[in-house]
Amino acid sequence: MKSSRSLMQRRAQRVRRRLKKHANGRPRLSVFRSSKNISAQIIDDVTGTTLASASTLEDKKAKGGDVAAAVRIGKLVAERAAEAKVGDVVFDRGPYLYHGRVKALADAAREAGLKF
Repeated sequence: MKSSRSLMQRRAQRVRRRLKKHANGRPRLSVFRSSKNISAQIIDDVTGTTLASASTLEDKKAKGGDVAAAVRIGKLVAERAAEAKVGDVVFDRGPYLYHGRVKALADAAREAGLKF
């Protein structure tokens, strides 16, 4: 039987492969979550650079890994994306299901102006 770690890595690679197919040059909004924190980055895969990022580790008001913190991080990464003149992105949830904190971050980023 395969370990859950290898299954998560396979799922993440499958998601990224599909995103690259449909991205058409748009940067991707990548989400990472742990039990205590959540972070998001907007990555330009063509140049390999990070255009904007936000994390609960840097935002004192969004301390912790709950849904409210994910909402704050979603708004913050969308504001930083607007400063970097990024409007359209592709959402990369990685191995995580689109539920709970990941969904809250995505919805908050959409409300703050990101299109995906």
